[in-house]
Amino acid sequence: MKVWFLGTGTSQGIPVIGCDDAVCRSTDPRDKRLRVSVWVQWGDHSYIIDCGPDFRQQMLACQCPKVDGILYTHEHSDHTAGLDDIRPFFFRQGDIPVYAHERVIKNLQKRFDYIFTDEDKYPGAPSVTVNEVTAGHAFPLGDKIAEPISIKHGDLDVFGYRIEDFAYLTDIKYIPPLETEKLRGLKVLVVSALRQEPHDTHFNLEEALSLISLLKPDRAYLTHISHHMGFHGEVGKMLPPNVFLAYDNLEITI
Repeated sequence: MKVWFLGTGTSQGIPVIGCDDAVCRSTDPRDKRLRVSVWVQWGDHSYIIDCGPDFRQQMLACQCPKVDGILYTHEHSDHTAGLDDIRPFFFRQGDIPVYAHERVIKNLQKRFDYIFTDEDKYPGAPSVTVNEVTAGHAFPLGDKIAEPISIKHGDLDVFGYRIEDFAYLTDIKYIPPLETEKLRGLKVLVVSALRQEPHDTHFNLEEALSLISLLKPDRAYLTHISHHMGFHGEVGKMLPPNVFLAYDNLEITI
């Protein structure tokens, strides 16, 4: 399995519009972060987790040839706003499967009604196949099984996903103890870490490292990073040997 980090930034991305922060002015390409998303591929299978406003740019950068489905963690715009840009894949492949909580599906149906409608559909609009994800119920994904992981983003219920020895948790502030048991024996854990200071709805660096220490994956990568975290090159030196700051266009093999 290969995982391509399409974007590793927070909702505003880095650099932030109009920001004169030192990280936003950094010339290190690892400090330039699009909105958070990953492309997971194995064999002839190709899936995206979250489809934010930078989706088109990300697909061009990674040269993704097809999308067998999109897994959504939650409905916030930085994770969903790129749905219309599935059109080139739809024109070649037909309806694109989407996997999400019922609440997220209803949100998408409202915001992208022209994609979900069956009546008087505009001929240039893409179409999707809806797959509702429910807590505690694993589901087939290609020739593998995906297991939803129930986490909290403030008061909002969010899904992380485990696919074999890989797990992806973004926009996390709390994970119930029973859910942590679903994350034992990982080779790679990806978890969000917004910044070093505490935040009301996101893990900070200390909280992310605490979860990693508890779960003990072979490797862990931090994502959904804001410019308040600091420079990639400096923060990376602070991390344990098996923990890494992810960056845009990083590709790893599991």
